[in-house]
Amino acid sequence: MPDLLLEFLSEEIPARMQARAAEDLRKLITDRLVAAGLTYEGAKAFATPRRLALSVHGVLARQPDIKEEKKGPRVGAPENAIAGFLKAAGLKSISEAKVQPDKKGDFYVAVIEKAGRTALEVIGDMIPEVVRGFPWPKSMRWGAPKIVGLTTQSGDQLISEAGQPLIAHDWIRWVRPLHSIVATFGPETEEPEIVQFEVGNIKSGNETCGHRFMAPGAIKVRRFDDYVASLEKAKVVLDAARRADTIHADAKNLAFAQGFELVEDAGLQAEVAGLVEWPVVLMGSFDAAYLAIPPEVIRATIRNNQKCFVLRDPQSAKLTNKFIMVANIEASDHGKAIVAGNERVIRARLSDAKFFYDTDLKTRLEDRLPKFGGIVFHEKLGTQAERIARIVALAGQLAPLVGADAEKAERAALLCKADLLTEVVGEFPELQGLMGKYYAEAQGEDEAVAHACEDHYKPKGPDDLVPGDPVSIAVALADKLDTLVGFWAIDEKPTGSKDPYALRRAALGVIRIVIENQLRLPLRLQLWHHFGAVRRDEALAEAIHALHPLQEQIVELSATDIELAMKLEVLVSQKSQRVTGPVLVQAHSHLRQSHDLLVFFADRLKVQLREQGARHDLVDAVFSLEGQDDLLMIVRRVEALAKFLETDDGKNLLAGVKRASNILRIEEKKDGKSYSGAPDAKRLADREEKALAEAITIAKKEASAAVAKEDFAGAMSAMASLRPTVDAFFDKVTVNVDDAGLRENRLKLLNEIRAATRTVADFSKIEG
Repeated sequence: MPDLLLEFLSEEIPARMQARAAEDLRKLITDRLVAAGLTYEGAKAFATPRRLALSVHGVLARQPDIKEEKKGPRVGAPENAIAGFLKAAGLKSISEAKVQPDKKGDFYVAVIEKAGRTALEVIGDMIPEVVRGFPWPKSMRWGAPKIVGLTTQSGDQLISEAGQPLIAHDWIRWVRPLHSIVATFGPETEEPEIVQFEVGNIKSGNETCGHRFMAPGAIKVRRFDDYVASLEKAKVVLDAARRADTIHADAKNLAFAQGFELVEDAGLQAEVAGLVEWPVVLMGSFDAAYLAIPPEVIRATIRNNQKCFVLRDPQSAKLTNKFIMVANIEASDHGKAIVAGNERVIRARLSDAKFFYDTDLKTRLEDRLPKFGGIVFHEKLGTQAERIARIVALAGQLAPLVGADAEKAERAALLCKADLLTEVVGEFPELQGLMGKYYAEAQGEDEAVAHACEDHYKPKGPDDLVPGDPVSIAVALADKLDTLVGFWAIDEKPTGSKDPYALRRAALGVIRIVIENQLRLPLRLQLWHHFGAVRRDEALAEAIHALHPLQEQIVELSATDIELAMKLEVLVSQKSQRVTGPVLVQAHSHLRQSHDLLVFFADRLKVQLREQGARHDLVDAVFSLEGQDDLLMIVRRVEALAKFLETDDGKNLLAGVKRASNILRIEEKKDGKSYSGAPDAKRLADREEKALAEAITIAKKEASAAVAKEDFAGAMSAMASLRPTVDAFFDKVTVNVDDAGLRENRLKLLNEIRAATRTVADFSKIEG
């Protein structure tokens, strides 16, 4: 079967666009082939700094013939309807149509047979469309435009009101000026044909060229294997992955030969592979005096400005004054001029970096803080100075909960953002936090405070480590919780497709810090109180304090503001006479918001646990219990529940609880009432229901005691003891009996099963 080869040769394509462009080319071409009925066996796209290439093998040589029936008007329809049908179907007269009976009468049907076109013709039409509509993030328009006439879909020329043909300018558009297009198609056993088309003033052909400097001559292209081999001879490595591997291997070998070790950088490696077609690895050096700069600054300077790799001493693991560069040419002087040029630029860049660093050291971190008063964090959340003050207060509150020194936590929280105003971070934003640690150490801060300046941003992603020092933990949690509460308070929550403030990442960061450090941190109270801090309202803070003991019973309270204010005033009247109804309503609103934020944490925790192989419905079953805001305990409950449900006792008890819940749901809906409350022991008639009532009492007591000791396995074991009595009850006892009193009592007994299991989890949320 024939193969298709495409190459678009242009000026340099930005490295960041190459991989996406190659994938876009593959998808655009293959989707159109399939839509045209031309299936294929495989396709692979490639990119170099100067070319996009695509190989599609095993393409059908011709479209299949099409035979379809087009239904027309009813026999005897008006002439206009028949005329329109004939034109649409391409028939000359109605006699060419056949008559087909239908429930509503006889209809005309046109049988349209359309012969398939050759793949060569179809591809020749589709490629110009792909070029004109290629989704480059940015593109250029250049060259003398070709003037083309505008036509309708049927090919009729469009005419202006003045009677002149409408025309358009067919400019050439590509990411950079396009030089040539290779397009060949044919089977392996024959000479492939050129796919004929034209884009702007560029005609397709079968010639390309090699490396711009080392082999610029023309290369005649036949098929893919020949194309790759010819490019290789012409100093072009087509495959980006192979170029990256070559860079990595040669850089490691050159460093090893000189007694150094390459500092691995996969991102830079991929970027440099997009800058060269023929990688040549060279080594340069810089003045050793610059090694006094923090190593991350040296690396960022050399990486960002010159796309070079740094080296370290394998014995000390410290940076050396050597670097690796990748040239795109085998120079006649063996790269001496290239190395000298890079050394000259790097020397200047490092000189700037040293100046920035030395300048930053002259100003203490706390002396930079007043500037934050003039920098707005968010128009609804105040300045950066106000945010830092909130983080300081919250870090101090969290410190005793995570085993940190409160004074150190507050000091670290005060200084942790100060490096954002330094020269080095202004030049290299990716070093924020890290530079704060260096500056804190330089001015003699406590080691825990200095490290918290760096670690409070962690974890930055799923592969990043979480902070482990208690002071760092307190500041990291305070920073993330302030972000979450703040944006929740102003209703800037993530949507399904947007999360501009990275709130999901912040919530996952809190979850990972808590779980991986085995922290006991009830969230509900912390979140609710911080809503008051975000609003900067002392009366609101007092209202929150007054309502706190009542939070479980008022979170779902709903009424108009006036009615709600009156109810809340009555509830807190004995605790505070100064708090007024309107402020209580606002505090209640923040309670609802904190509850909503807690649900968001539950959703993020489900994502986290699902990635670790846990069932999301078990998280729901635990999270739905009242007061469940201790993330570590939730995870432990989920783990214990998962193990319990793997046993026969667990599976059978789940089935029994679901059966009880289903009966209750049906009967409560039918009767319009809830069967809550303890059953009357005197009305327990059968032996099985008496045994069940007794077993429930014992299981509740044992499970509650186990939960209080955080022995969740023991709580599950207590629940397992219910299994035989539940099974016996359903085998021997009829719930819906004629005696209304007995029926109600037995329904209440079923509710006791449901209530007993809620000691450990809400079994109604469990699937299966």
